[in-house]
This record gives sequence, structure tokens and C-alpha cells, in this order.
Amino acid sequence: MIERIEAFGGVLVKSFHLFALFVIGGTVVWSAAYFYVDTMQQGHAKLHDILLLFIYLEIGAMVGIYFKTHRLPVRFLIYVAITALTRLLTIDIKDLNNEQILTVTGAILVLAIAALIVDFSAARFRPPDEDV
Repeated sequence: MIERIEAFGGVLVKSFHLFALFVIGGTVVWSAAYFYVDTMQQGHAKLHDILLLFIYLEIGAMVGIYFKTHRLPVRFLIYVAITALTRLLTIDIKDLNNEQILTVTGAILVLAIAALIVDFSAARFRPPDEDV
């Protein structure tokens, strides 16, 4: 009896997991498409618009990889953070004081180093049959 309940619980968790991934993926696609159409109606795209599209792309890729492998690709989270901070710098550079600019730039540097460490450790310590 306990095994049946545990199996049913496992099915519920997997079903919720798939449903949530589809909802998140659909939301990303819908948001990106809406933003793209809005940008095209303006007749031009600015740098911060293009960077936001890259954020949508990275989040969509992250959801796709998570859907296929059931693993969260940490690198993509780091890339999203770097792109978001870069977008912040390009949009709000006039409103930021020197200390804030250095803080954001330092955060980008720390995230870039973290991405290098994650890539190095994944290449060095990943089992040979695994390709994420």
C-alpha cells in the first residue's frame, strides 16, 4: 500500500514538474514575442532592447536544457545575471554614481569568474558519458 502511495506521489510530482516547465517556457515565449512585436512597432531597437531579448533567449534555453536533462544549468543563470547587469549599466549609467558603477562592474567581473570556474569544473569533473 505504501509503495502505491509513493508511486502516485512520484507521478504527481513529475506531472507538476512538466506542467510548471511548460508554463514557464510558454510565459518566456509569450513575453519575448510581445516585447519583440512592441519593439518592431517602435520602428527601431535600442541596445537595452536587444540585451533584454538575449535575457529571454538565455532563460528559454535554460528551461529547454532543464526540460531535457532535469538539471538546472547554472551557467545560464550566471549569463542572465551578467546580461541583466550589463543592461542596467547601459540604461542607467547617467543615474549611477561612480561607486555604484564600480559595484555593478565588480559584480559582472565576479560573475564572469564564476562562469569560468563552472565551465572549468564541468569540463574537468563531468563523467565522460554526460553531455549537458
